[in-house]
Amino acid sequence: MDPRVLFTVFATVFIAELGDKTQLATMLFAADRQVSRWTVFFGASLALIATSALGVLAGGLLTRYVGERALGVAAGAGFLIIGAVTLWRALAAS
Repeated sequence: MDPRVLFTVFATVFIAELGDKTQLATMLFAADRQVSRWTVFFGASLALIATSALGVLAGGLLTRYVGERALGVAAGAGFLIIGAVTLWRALAAS
């Protein structure tokens, strides 16, 4: 296991999840006094593990058919498009 890759993946996912709607939903569940915070923690953790597993499986499958560089370009383009659409909607709404 490469510690640099481990740290890079951890830091990237950690920063991406901060303030995300998933974290906000988890916070709302934990705010309910009738619900165990440990139950919320384990439920949210299992959900993140499951979605991460799907991502790893999908990435492994895609690399059989598409090169790593092409995937990087497609992912970057996708993020740029999402950002442009979000910016466009924000400017159009004001």
